[in-house]
Amino acid sequence: MFEKFLAASLLALSLVATSTQAQTSAAGAPRPAVEAVDPGAVQALKDMGAYLQTLKRFEVSTDLTGERVLADGQKLQHAASAVMQVERPNRLRAVMTSARAERRLVYDGASVTLYTPMQKFYSTVPFTGTLAELVTKLEERYAVEVPLSDLFVWGTADAPLDKIDSAMNAGQDFIDDDLCDHYAFRQGQIDWQIWISASGKPLPRKLVITNRTDEARPQSVSLLDWNLKPGFNNATFKFTPPKGAMAVELLARKTK
Repeated sequence: MFEKFLAASLLALSLVATSTQAQTSAAGAPRPAVEAVDPGAVQALKDMGAYLQTLKRFEVSTDLTGERVLADGQKLQHAASAVMQVERPNRLRAVMTSARAERRLVYDGASVTLYTPMQKFYSTVPFTGTLAELVTKLEERYAVEVPLSDLFVWGTADAPLDKIDSAMNAGQDFIDDDLCDHYAFRQGQIDWQIWISASGKPLPRKLVITNRTDEARPQSVSLLDWNLKPGFNNATFKFTPPKGAMAVELLARKTK
């Protein structure tokens, strides 16, 4: 397995070297400086966000791998998955699963419930608002993170487009059988890459985030699959406590 990986890496390096040599010899002179922020890359984010905001009903699933850095610098990789069923403007069901835990979130437009099946605990708090407002409140008040929460922000005034330090078009890649445009961005101490479908429906298919505050440069990688014609119904967004489940208080984040 390692030998195959090494061979693939060497092949990639040879392709890069060939491409670089060809560009240098063809130009015959130093290439002009490239803009730190490519307007086309930023526009691609705007187009993706605008399209996401048009989706009224959808299901999106993700397989996530993340890295944890130990005190000695060694990195450990962990995996998780999530499935979200969404009906705008104010209904959401999310199931987040790993080998260590499972968590479910159900929002029906009037209240939001968090349920942990392994412990059989659930908490319900009243809430009315959009999905973007929901993910913000859960994170700020209860320290609860909703998977892929940026999907509800892109295409709105809250999208952090003004905080991008650099942006570039990195070419194209296939994600499964879907040809995607690949973009890379830098924001503060975070580098992130996104692959957006080039099929005419600009859906995000892959996201890579690199934390530069840690010299080990830990990464998270998310692969996204979309269903734009989901079969869920109203019952999807109703929470009925399972037999034996216990209601507990959802504690607010402590403020300094």
